[in-house]
Amino acid sequence: MNIIRSKSFTADRPWGALDIANMNGITTRLHWTDQPYKWHVNDGQEVFVVLDGQVQMRYREDGLEKTVLLEVGDIFYASVGTEHVARPLGVARVLVIESEGSV
Repeated sequence: MNIIRSKSFTADRPWGALDIANMNGITTRLHWTDQPYKWHVNDGQEVFVVLDGQVQMRYREDGLEKTVLLEVGDIFYASVGTEHVARPLGVARVLVIESEGSV
């Protein structure tokens, strides 16, 4: 058993992570960041939950770039093949659930 106080979690670098669980190859990780990630496509599905802060999520759909602002409690689901990039507005903490070893 483990209790994690996400609001107090920090990392030594942007997108630093705390591994919470690995359930049959599906990882759950808590990330801290104050910098954008990079455009990428995951190997599998991804669930991205904003726990603290705001994150501007950019993604490409049918060749068009779209943007959505994610607030605390919002969830972004990226299906296989969804190209996307997360850009925090200040400091953010996010919970990411995805296939082990995904980008």
